[in-house]
Amino acid sequence: MTGELSAQATPSEQGYEGALRPATLAEFVGQAKVRRQLSLLLDAATMRRHTPDHILLAGPPGLGKTTLSMIVAAELDKPLHQTSGPAIQHAGDLAAVLSALTPGEVLFIDEIHRMARSAEEMLYLAMEDFKVDIMVGKGAGATSVPLDLAPFTLVGATTRAGLLPNPLRDRFGFTAHLEFYADEELASVVRRAAGLLGFSLSETGVEEIARRSRGTPRIANRLLRRVRDYSLVHEAPGDTGTVRAALALYDVDEHGLDRLDREVLRAVVERFNGGPVGLSTLAVSVGEEAETIEAVVEPFLVRTGLLSRTPRGRVATRLGWEHVGLESPTVG
Repeated sequence: MTGELSAQATPSEQGYEGALRPATLAEFVGQAKVRRQLSLLLDAATMRRHTPDHILLAGPPGLGKTTLSMIVAAELDKPLHQTSGPAIQHAGDLAAVLSALTPGEVLFIDEIHRMARSAEEMLYLAMEDFKVDIMVGKGAGATSVPLDLAPFTLVGATTRAGLLPNPLRDRFGFTAHLEFYADEELASVVRRAAGLLGFSLSETGVEEIARRSRGTPRIANRLLRRVRDYSLVHEAPGDTGTVRAALALYDVDEHGLDRLDREVLRAVVERFNGGPVGLSTLAVSVGEEAETIEAVVEPFLVRTGLLSRTPRGRVATRLGWEHVGLESPTVG
């Protein structure tokens, strides 16, 4: 039977996400151009015995920005310090992090565009000259004390590159733009993850998961885990039928749309006659935050051609009408 599974969890399942992360650039699937660029950057730095230029990783969530930061540290054989933009709300927060870095250490700041402005301004000097100025005291008696830092490599990750101020963006020596994955690349991700989990999945099952993963490895791994659980509980083989049954249970349709995606699309088509409809009105109609609609749901619906954005609002396309089982009154 193709779906035979052990009754006990395999060791690799402890820390699911961590277990499935590739440890080297050679193991990393997809983003071929970015991998080549990073490899050249890291190899050159190693040959020069110098810390690499600072690296900015930009792209939608789930494409591997955190994994690439870990790989950068591993390839350099240096420790990695991880933090996030929302956690750095004062210049003092950043100063504490920077002063604790060891020579050559890799500092990863996720969602770097959400750092406080005062911390951003401190980071400018740290990135260029490896020093910061710390204010001691208050009022007229305050003095600036320079603090030298150990050379480090900053890896910043952002899902909203346009929100980064130009002075900060320009200080990165290399900017990588991560793209959504093709189905073939996602199939490789699923195949590798299934092997690590000891889950025997048919090739058609692999392709079915890849096709529904919205171009995102993180989603592919999450769907794989749900299929694995379904196969285990129902003692079902890891074939296409099991994949379809499992994903139907979790409201993921053949195009990768989930419950909220379909609610938004159906609201535009049925409640607003295909649009146009404004973001805030649409959010209220489905009982969801406008930010969630704009950042999570809308990009996928637009990318798959089910929804379009116009100056007057969101409009369902012909494909969008067809997806909810209705005929479009106009060409969209």
